[in-house]
Amino acid sequence: MAYMAHETAIIDAGAQIGDNTRIWHWVHICAGARIGRDCSLGQNVFIGSKVIIGNNVKIQNNVSVYDNVTLEDDVFCGPSMVFTNVYNPRSHVSRKHEYRDTVVRRGATLGANCTIVCGVTIGKYAFIAAGAVVNRDVPAYALVVGVPARHIGWMNEHGERLDLPLDGDGQATCAATGARYRMMDSIVERL
Repeated sequence: MAYMAHETAIIDAGAQIGDNTRIWHWVHICAGARIGRDCSLGQNVFIGSKVIIGNNVKIQNNVSVYDNVTLEDDVFCGPSMVFTNVYNPRSHVSRKHEYRDTVVRRGATLGANCTIVCGVTIGKYAFIAAGAVVNRDVPAYALVVGVPARHIGWMNEHGERLDLPLDGDGQATCAATGARYRMMDSIVERL
């Protein structure tokens, strides 16, 4: 076995798990799930069968990653954060054919206890604050907070605020790494 799994973990036949991934207490990974290398799945994590997880993804305790969720490389899912896959669930109405795709791009951070409503895309290196409720797409490098989540600033790849306006053009440098960022037409990119 090229990955490490605690004896209480349940890994269904057909799940694909990459090298050096660590699977902790009471995790359940369903058949069909694809998990990359160097990941960490904390205690009491659930991974659905139609889930794709990239490399070096950290999923903290008590997170359920339901069908139709894709987490690209280097995503961080904080403790007890929530994904959904049906927009308007009812116990007495089967809506499995209505699952909406949710995509979390490379390097994004999903803070503790935040909720990601299905059908959205979280841009690369975006930062979702603890407790935020995201119900629409989030641009790359954006910092969003609140219920519903609102855009209040920009973050760099190191996880620190960028001194850029919300709209317009500008440039900023990460104090920790020296990486430079540019905002043009309200889109941030690393130079």
